[in-house]
Amino acid sequence: MYQVQLLDAFKTAKNYIQDKQIAADLGIPKQRISEYRSGKRYMSDIQAVFLAQECKIDEKEALIGVHADRTQNSHIKQLWDEIAKKLNSQGNQLHSLGLVAILGGLSTEVKAVAQCALCGLALC
Repeated sequence: MYQVQLLDAFKTAKNYIQDKQIAADLGIPKQRISEYRSGKRYMSDIQAVFLAQECKIDEKEALIGVHADRTQNSHIKQLWDEIAKKLNSQGNQLHSLGLVAILGGLSTEVKAVAQCALCGLALC
């Protein structure tokens, strides 16, 4: 799970010993970090970007990673993983990342249109 890696990277970057220190920085109850680690809950986009910024991790990678974690559909998860690999291998900067981030919550018809838009950006 990407969010666990993100939490660990933040913990290392800040030289924290306990997860409750991460929770304090995020302004959330300390048990929430355990829920993130176990996959019972998923961090928000805002939390993922905050952690990424603090760790000097690409914000786009963080968003894609947490969205891949959130989905229960194996096909959609595979799509997120493929997008991440293509972004990393090609070094592309996706100016319309908002379009990608929205894909998880769209209807099937709208996903098809959005996927065509991604093809135009050479991401498929």
